[in-house]
Amino acid sequence: MSRIGKKLIEVPQGVTVVSDEKEITVKGPKGELKQVIHPEIKVEIKDNKIFVSPKAKLSKRGRGLWGLYRALISNMVTGVSVGFNKKLEIEGVGFKANVEGDNLVLNLGFTNPIKIAKIPGVSFLVEKNVITVSGADKERVGHMAALIRIQKKAEPYKGKGIKYQGEKIRRKEGKKVVASK
Repeated sequence: MSRIGKKLIEVPQGVTVVSDEKEITVKGPKGELKQVIHPEIKVEIKDNKIFVSPKAKLSKRGRGLWGLYRALISNMVTGVSVGFNKKLEIEGVGFKANVEGDNLVLNLGFTNPIKIAKIPGVSFLVEKNVITVSGADKERVGHMAALIRIQKKAEPYKGKGIKYQGEKIRRKEGKKVVASK
């Protein structure tokens, strides 16, 4: 039995959920998300609660997908009602970011600035050295944040680069100069 799959999903006010055999659609103030449902998973909506269960209790694949689809649907409900965001910090002398139209422009010490086009459904906000990536779809927000971070990961000697807010960078000791006799 899946511990995550057994939990029901509460649907907050202002969010509508429509389900058929093949797809579930969740609409809310932050947008609309759709998810294709695997044929071995059954989704029921009763009294503003969503129940997810495998169609065949003995199917190993159905039991494996049970918790996954419950988590995906829960993230959809949270995304359209509250939204998701990831914060990235830029450290380094002369490193900066700004938004130009739909692009995020990063100056990270390279010859040319790096332009990153936004994915539909995701928005950027830059305040000093913090980039906030936000949107309704958790997968797209995480993917966009990873694309930004990979441009210049924080290095272990001085910590210069881009890192997630709250991420701990393992520091290395630099080379030691030994006086020769």
